[in-house]
Amino acid sequence: MRTYDVIVIGSGTGGQTAAYDLKAAGLTVALVENSGRPGGTCALSGCQPKKWFYEVAEVVAKSRHLERKGISTAAVGDWHAVWEQKQLFTDNIPENAVNGLYEVGIDFLKGTAAFKDINSLDVDGQRFGADFFVVATGAKPQVLPINGAEHLVTSTGFLERGDLPRRIVFVGGGFISFEFAHFAARIGPEDRSITILEVSDRPLNLFDRDMVDLVLKASAVDGIDVRPKTQIAAIDKQGDVFYVRTRSGVIFEADLVVHGAGRVPEIERLKLERIGVNVTERGIRVNAQMQTTIPNIFAVGDCAATPALARVADFEAHVAAENILAIRKDTELISVDYKAVPFVIFTYPQYGMVGKTEEALKREGISYRKSTAADVKWPTYRRVGIKHAGYKILIAENDTILGAHVVSDNPAGLINTFKQAIIDGTTVEKLYRQNIMSPYPSRESDIIYMLKPLVS
Repeated sequence: MRTYDVIVIGSGTGGQTAAYDLKAAGLTVALVENSGRPGGTCALSGCQPKKWFYEVAEVVAKSRHLERKGISTAAVGDWHAVWEQKQLFTDNIPENAVNGLYEVGIDFLKGTAAFKDINSLDVDGQRFGADFFVVATGAKPQVLPINGAEHLVTSTGFLERGDLPRRIVFVGGGFISFEFAHFAARIGPEDRSITILEVSDRPLNLFDRDMVDLVLKASAVDGIDVRPKTQIAAIDKQGDVFYVRTRSGVIFEADLVVHGAGRVPEIERLKLERIGVNVTERGIRVNAQMQTTIPNIFAVGDCAATPALARVADFEAHVAAENILAIRKDTELISVDYKAVPFVIFTYPQYGMVGKTEEALKREGISYRKSTAADVKWPTYRRVGIKHAGYKILIAENDTILGAHVVSDNPAGLINTFKQAIIDGTTVEKLYRQNIMSPYPSRESDIIYMLKPLVS
């Protein structure tokens, strides 16, 4: 049995980050991957590839908003051309991922890993041992209890298409469906029909209700039909046409039906129950140091019961690697704090948030004050033709930031400012003064307008 200091399972962003950190610290490291395309979801079919489509969709959206307001003819998207550019980026990722590991001395083990005990794995019939393990196997589309679910195309399949048909139905009202629907609305066929079906009473239900309403209004303007409270009975196919049948009797005809109803941790083949690792519906249970219920086994990224975001996976991987080194040196471990995790939905306009929603504060009985506005008509948005921008800032009794929500064409910079304020415990008055001299006029300079009603 070959042994290592650490074996990492999964070649996505979290797995590679942990492996490189540990190897740089002088440990012997192997990385196991069962996919024929190493590199992980973010690089191959998630965060990175979808941005190729978003960037073009944003240009098209802005030019449409400014048509006859300075732009004589709105831009027209070309899905196939975007897809070709995306392919140029993704095609070399698997080979580069493996070569990068070998170049620094990390062994790449191709195969499916299953734990034999807390210090060894079986990888396609071969036994490997290690003092520590980092599980970073990611997530996969959840299985939907729908007759005809085999007709659904996953998010990966959607981005792999070289063209788009006219009629698309998205099953599930999460951020994947909304992002892809907005791409299709701007880059897809001109005579498009785009529908999002959501089983609950509102889509994007983990986000602020008022801000989601703005996203829904913007979506409707571009012909995206969102149907909440819609239960799907079956998906049938006749020839090239799909029929999405609902329990209320309404039938939606489509040329493509896309799975956008969420993802679940991909951990079944690891045989974690064999060694006593605690698993919940959300994923592998970990503590703030990223240890599972077995202290020498760590879990990071989408397979863990933590926020499923690429940069969160990276941060968790750094923490896991540092803590493995700390255990070996018998020094103090460090922790991950999730109170200020930023999130951006890449619709147009985008929705960015960090911290608590207003619904969560009410549910938890936390006192708060707020500053909010919808459909704001500030010059920054009038200039680009956005009619459904808005914000909501939530602060505590001690005047620190509890949550920030922004619907804008570029909320990332705004949300990052609020993220840092939450981490630092900055008061709203201090944050207001810090941003008076922001570059003007810009989205960031609008922070003072958001904060002014909260400044005493």
